[in-house]
Amino acid sequence: MTRGGFTVAGGGPVGSLLAIVLARHGYEVGLYEGRPDSRVTSIYQGRSINIALSDRGWHSLAQVGISPDVKEQAIPMDHRAIHELNGELSKIPYGKEGDAIWSVSRSGINQYLLDIAESESGVSTFFEHRLVDVDFETAAAGFESPAAGKIEVEADYLFGADGANSKVRRLAHDLPRFSYSQTYMPQSYIELTIPANPDGSFRLEKNALHIWPRKDFMLIALPNSDGTFTCTLFLNQAGDPSFESLRERADVERFFSENFADAMEHLEEPIDTFLERTASPLYLVQVFPWSFNNKVGLIGDAAHAIVPFYGQGMNCGFEDCAELNRLIETHEHDWDAIFPAYENARKPNGDAIAELSKRNFVEMSDLSGDKRFQLQKKIEAKFHEAYPELWTPLYSMVTFSPEVPYAEALRVGDEQKQVMDRIMQLPGIEKDWDEQYVMDRLHELATETFGERP
Repeated sequence: MTRGGFTVAGGGPVGSLLAIVLARHGYEVGLYEGRPDSRVTSIYQGRSINIALSDRGWHSLAQVGISPDVKEQAIPMDHRAIHELNGELSKIPYGKEGDAIWSVSRSGINQYLLDIAESESGVSTFFEHRLVDVDFETAAAGFESPAAGKIEVEADYLFGADGANSKVRRLAHDLPRFSYSQTYMPQSYIELTIPANPDGSFRLEKNALHIWPRKDFMLIALPNSDGTFTCTLFLNQAGDPSFESLRERADVERFFSENFADAMEHLEEPIDTFLERTASPLYLVQVFPWSFNNKVGLIGDAAHAIVPFYGQGMNCGFEDCAELNRLIETHEHDWDAIFPAYENARKPNGDAIAELSKRNFVEMSDLSGDKRFQLQKKIEAKFHEAYPELWTPLYSMVTFSPEVPYAEALRVGDEQKQVMDRIMQLPGIEKDWDEQYVMDRLHELATETFGERP
């Protein structure tokens, strides 16, 4: 049954998944992407951060009927591997045994979802079609392409799934009472590579997210199925050291040798890459509303661009799609009800994960290398194992608990921090952390804060 038509602007992973959701509900979908087809032309090289899919992402894909075949191309990472300045290596598990986040290439999952979208009878895809205008009253849109020139597309509804630099969102700026904020992080980033060994094996431990935490900056590495690692250097844009201050080869060489000595033997031409590439900025975008006249909506990074330090950007976008899938069924295709319900459900969670992702830079770049922080994580893990109904660590709530909304995780995490601050002040905690009295005191404080749990 054909129920009407949608234009989806943006053919990335979230736009592709949204097209699948809508098509499976009986809608005709035109999926328009301004860039070339990523299955034919590389559009990510040098400026993409690998996706870390967590339980939220997998759960969302399952909710909309997507088989987890993509896991065959993904690599589980069950811990952080912390490379300290002195060359020591420590490990911090992500959760309980069996918990892992999955390293997935952005291009790989994009291609996977595009293939599924194009297999749906109601989806038509158009590449190299750049959005130029939107009528927010009628959902009509104008696109330009090298082959067709300017075209007008009419549909019943339109979604902007066109990423952090969303054209749909920029056009909405002229609408009355549209609120917009864009906050830049001090850091920018460049992508580096650790190649595979000649036999195709990994040069570093495969099933880990590798971090070189250096307080104000850091290097991370995520594994790929071909034996390589995609590495990302996060560094202040200005100051010392920064992308702006490190311009001379000798200074860059000294920066890498002093801070990433154990990575230097593995990185592929890091100095040349650093000097040749332009660093990409990191920023957060928050807007309201997310929908206009119950005809046009924003989804994914177009609605809530965040920084990558919690690895939740794609997971959050997939949750948007899963929520729309649920609301279409709940409201029986009544889009006058669906649009506001979607906005009310997802806006608080988009704001929450933005805040959480911003905070997590400090945890990754500074605290992850701190012995007391590592100790705190061990105490929390032990307490969670003993009292799982009373205490789930914040990272596990965000990453491994799709039933917990981001906003709830943020609230509970802030309360947990107050409790743990008191625990970490106990005399002799470094020596006695495994003693029963520590668990008893933590249980007392947690019960006072969260109440008795069965």
